[in-house]
Amino acid sequence: MLSNNLKVAEGVEAKPTRDGFGEGLLVLGEENSDVVVLSADVAKSTRCDKFAEKFPERFFQVGIAEQNLAGIGAGLGVSGKIPFISAYSIFSPGRNLEQIRTAIAYNDANVKIAGHHAGLLTGYDGATHQALEDIAIMRALPNMKVIVPCDMIEAKKATVAVAKIWGPVYLRFAREKTPIFTTEETPFIPARAEIFWEPFGGAQGKSKRPEVLIIGCGPILYNALLAAKELEEDGISAIVLNNHTIKPLDEIRIIELAKKCGAVVTVEEHSVIGGLGSAVAEILAKNFPAPMEFVGTKDVFGGSGKPEDLLKKYNLDVKDIKAAVKRAIRRK
Repeated sequence: MLSNNLKVAEGVEAKPTRDGFGEGLLVLGEENSDVVVLSADVAKSTRCDKFAEKFPERFFQVGIAEQNLAGIGAGLGVSGKIPFISAYSIFSPGRNLEQIRTAIAYNDANVKIAGHHAGLLTGYDGATHQALEDIAIMRALPNMKVIVPCDMIEAKKATVAVAKIWGPVYLRFAREKTPIFTTEETPFIPARAEIFWEPFGGAQGKSKRPEVLIIGCGPILYNALLAAKELEEDGISAIVLNNHTIKPLDEIRIIELAKKCGAVVTVEEHSVIGGLGSAVAEILAKNFPAPMEFVGTKDVFGGSGKPEDLLKKYNLDVKDIKAAVKRAIRRK
């Protein structure tokens, strides 16, 4: 059963998560004069342009120079400002990792790193512009927090929320329009995973015992919800957990629900190496080893095509999630 304040239906509105980032920046611009925004010559496509128009004295265009973007951001972050540095994720952290590592993370600088056009949803731009390893890179850095919003509304909430968190944070955003399935009332608290689907039914309307825990992050979580709905129709009960914060992970809730379900499937639009699935496996290996399946890209680069076709090609479609669930349950 879908949790309250969520929408999964035909014709649901769709907008890019980057739109939520832009709206969040406007809120922060009004709320806090210490918030500044830096762009690597991609203000419009990363939705910084409205902030730049409204607060020109707090917007800095550094050009196509992602290393400078991180270095200037680090200086501002240790000088009392709250800088948001915005670029395509393939270049930030892809190109400027050393500056992020040494100037930002090592110094625990108060910098918010917005990585845009991440994952397969970059579409026709192809493999050279599809970051499928950025979560793995960023969660390996000490002091770094990593958040992957699931839709435009959650992206806005996350952007506003991280300004109140001290230290470096990586926010991951998609290029293409994706379903908006949360609402303004849907809870969002950094580092706390939220149940988006849980079983309900039975002869007296009592909850059925869940057979699998599906943990997802980012826009692909919508496919996980569709899979849970179809699985319920097939008589398989699942819990779907929105794990927007990859680091720090909500270990207590994940362990608790893994024990309740007995099998786990992770779903991410990212490599299965080092991302959400790896993070979950690391804590379960120590606390509650359980059958696991990983839905994500399998040690490959992306490709050029329609986003929906790429999700099918790389086995991130609804049917692929359902198949992974059934494999995990068989191994219990």
